[in-house]
Amino acid sequence: MANTLKREKQIYVIGSLAEGTRIKSIERLAGVHHDTIMRLGVRVGKGCAYILDSIIRNLKFKHLKLNEIWGFVAKKQRNIQIDEQDVADIWTFVAIVLSQRLFRLL
Repeated sequence: MANTLKREKQIYVIGSLAEGTRIKSIERLAGVHHDTIMRLGVRVGKGCAYILDSIIRNLKFKHLKLNEIWGFVAKKQRNIQIDEQDVADIWTFVAIVLSQRLFRLL
């Protein structure tokens, strides 16, 4: 029989991940092994993807708002040396659909 993480502990772990807490910190604070935290995160992510993929389809919208979020990994672009790797500016683009139908679904 496999060990099962109690529901309260699962909620704490997922909430902490959603808040941006590091996995090592969650491991220390919750007393849950990092492999368990990773597996729980993947399982919840797949569940969220399934729900979104099944509900939000074929939307017809009149308004779409686009925005971007900028960040960097290790260094800003202007400070990177020629021989450095795995450092760069990072852009994440976000689209928000403003639709009557979407609001009714949610």
